[in-house]
Amino acid sequence: MTTYISAAEALAVVQSGNRVFVHGGAATPLHLLRSLQEQRDRLENVELTAVSMQGEPIITEADRGHFFINSLFVSPAVRKLVNTGMGDYIPVFLSEIPKLFRQGYLKIDVALVQVSPPDRHGFCTLGVSVDVVHAALESAKFIIAQVNPKMPRTHGDSAVHKSVFTSMVWQEEELPQLSYATDESDEVSKLIGAYCASIIEDGATLQMGIGSIPDAVLKCLNNHRHLGVHTEMFSDGIIPLVESGVIDGSRKKIMPGKLVTGFLVGTQKLYDFVNDNPSVAVRDIDFVNDTAVIRRNPKVAAINSALEIDLTGQICADSLGMYQFSGVGGQMDFIRGASLSEGGKPIIALPSSTNKGESKIVPMLKAGASVTTTRAHVHYVVTEYGIADLYGKNLHQRANALIAIAHPNHREALQKQVFERFKY
Repeated sequence: MTTYISAAEALAVVQSGNRVFVHGGAATPLHLLRSLQEQRDRLENVELTAVSMQGEPIITEADRGHFFINSLFVSPAVRKLVNTGMGDYIPVFLSEIPKLFRQGYLKIDVALVQVSPPDRHGFCTLGVSVDVVHAALESAKFIIAQVNPKMPRTHGDSAVHKSVFTSMVWQEEELPQLSYATDESDEVSKLIGAYCASIIEDGATLQMGIGSIPDAVLKCLNNHRHLGVHTEMFSDGIIPLVESGVIDGSRKKIMPGKLVTGFLVGTQKLYDFVNDNPSVAVRDIDFVNDTAVIRRNPKVAAINSALEIDLTGQICADSLGMYQFSGVGGQMDFIRGASLSEGGKPIIALPSSTNKGESKIVPMLKAGASVTTTRAHVHYVVTEYGIADLYGKNLHQRANALIAIAHPNHREALQKQVFERFKY
């Protein structure tokens, strides 16, 4: 028999000064977080650490001094907090986050997770987000589970027996939903998607980052064959390609026939698709993002984006100057894994300019900007104006290749900067 208690009772184990791990993505246990916030008056300096919390921001200015966000990635739900003194960011490759927990760099006092209800054998699943959770559970002194019948049961590394949990709280609520579908009027994303698709071969293994551009790429792959998926996350965009047979995973070397991912974020259509679907393997991130695993698949096409790129090929994907916008995540894991894969294509795809008309291809990154991916790792860069292959090119050649795919309004100014730098 399974015993459930209230969130208030379960959260009594949280004490001032504790570090609390929060299950992330669409599995963010919002009911537990809301209940924890209601107890703030008895708590001081409780650190919340997570990869990517979703949903409306739970912690507010009124919680200053009570809660502090120590984030392993910066999602919209915590972005303001991280940049206004109520939080901070830990730069780390997604593949190495489990090591932070297992080796004691981040000792976990309490873990808050959201799971599907236990089956007749007592096993719950971590549902749409396995990623780094097992390492956090192994490290935590107390584990509180929000049990939600709306959470899909998933396969892979997702199963957790109910005996692992210190306490269980029953709360039925909808999962956060996000749509990354490309707006039909977004011609820039469509063009970028078409260029990316043109260099992806039949039999390729796909990794897609987050956003409208990966979705646009997927929409341009209808005429491809025998594609596979091995990615840190995926969303609704792969479903039509699976249903049409374009994605069958038959050419993969690692888990052929399976859609391999670390977590999932999308709409209810996606959550219904993955529910008890044996073809979807939601695996631990230190497997999914291990470059030694990624490289064993053929023709890995890793499609990631950037906030800006300088004329030598340095990629900034996680900050706007000193403003922390997102995080390192798994970009470097897959850019490197794809480059080591036989026939692999590491791709950085981005619009040539911002919504304000500023060039995203720049002579130098903004002051304080971070280098997410080094110029030595970058191969293909794609904008709506074409494809630049930087691999094997010297600095001057790289600059010229990038200017060729910059927005026409900025090319002359960029050329002047190149002349100033190289004097020829």
